[in-house]
Amino acid sequence: MNKNNSVEKEDNFATLFEHSFSEFKSMEPGQLIETEIVSISGDYIFLQLSGKSEGLLDIAEMTDKDGKLTVKEGDKIKAFFLSSQNGEMLFTTRISGDKAGKAVLENAFESGIPVEGIVEKEIKGGFEIKVGDTRAFCPYSQLGLKRIENTELFIGEHLTFKILEYSENGRNILVSNRVIIEEEQKKQIEILKKTLHEKMVIKGTIKSIQDFGAFIDISGVQALLPISEISRGRVDDIHKALSVGQEIEASIIKLDWGKKRITLSMKALLSDPWEEAHLKYKSGSKHKGSVVRITDFGAFVSLEPGLDGLIHITDLKGDARDNNPHDLLKKGQNLTVQINSIDIEKRRISLKPVSSTQEDEDNKKYFEPESDAYNPFAAFLKSKTEKSDKK
Repeated sequence: MNKNNSVEKEDNFATLFEHSFSEFKSMEPGQLIETEIVSISGDYIFLQLSGKSEGLLDIAEMTDKDGKLTVKEGDKIKAFFLSSQNGEMLFTTRISGDKAGKAVLENAFESGIPVEGIVEKEIKGGFEIKVGDTRAFCPYSQLGLKRIENTELFIGEHLTFKILEYSENGRNILVSNRVIIEEEQKKQIEILKKTLHEKMVIKGTIKSIQDFGAFIDISGVQALLPISEISRGRVDDIHKALSVGQEIEASIIKLDWGKKRITLSMKALLSDPWEEAHLKYKSGSKHKGSVVRITDFGAFVSLEPGLDGLIHITDLKGDARDNNPHDLLKKGQNLTVQINSIDIEKRRISLKPVSSTQEDEDNKKYFEPESDAYNPFAAFLKSKTEKSDKK
């Protein structure tokens, strides 16, 4: 190798090292940079700095709750310079408490960098948040996405906040956790837009239950499972059908990204009883059922989950014309009904109740002996039926 070329390379390396070291020394904790991800390896993400120098970012800051990376090589990100350790430049996307001096917090406010804090206690109008040795205020409306029912659950929690206001040299700091959650949801929604579609079957976890339905977590975004979409049958008490923390499988029946609404259905994954109803429920056939709803015009009887028929008031009244359906039947009552008619296209079944007298007549025909031979069991039932008729 030419000696002059070797010396020139060494000089160039020394110049590059001096430049990088000079840049390294000139950076202040809290300084914001916009850079590109060069590579991802092991526990670190390598960031492009000027020249050939690279910064390090903990990979945990760019993974979701399932441990999946939310960035890739070539992505542009904003990072906050923390410190140097063993000749390496360390960066973060959020400021933790032990690095949160007033200068860093002011820089974080101006740069929009999140900070980590502890919910210390409840005070008038909200919560006192401790960020390092500094105290901040978070209003009730800025902690979480929904109205807080039990404030004690938040005390002692380590959460991420965004500084909305920084004044009086750090004596007045207003922070928000809600903004952080909304920003994370926006990012997650953009990811889900590329993967979710209607009729897709997904898995999720029930986060909360209301009388009208349940809210399901899908990769950090909430979807609604209406009570009418839980089962083919009628669900009277959703709290008996579902529980918080339960994992479910459901089909996406509606996606509205404009309104940020995802609607799910567990019912869609169940077989539809109407598809074979014409084979099982023919006009004139009799079936057992249960009264599930009573109205002024009649009563609905469930023949099986997801398949109800109507006994119209004209078939209910009989001789008691002054009575109404509520006086004649009770919800949950079991009874035998006969199919008047069935309309598969309109999904309607017309029913009429089978009287006890008619059931007795059916029993007589069924147990009538086919020969003159004595049948003691048939004779017993016949005798019982005759006594019932006399009464």
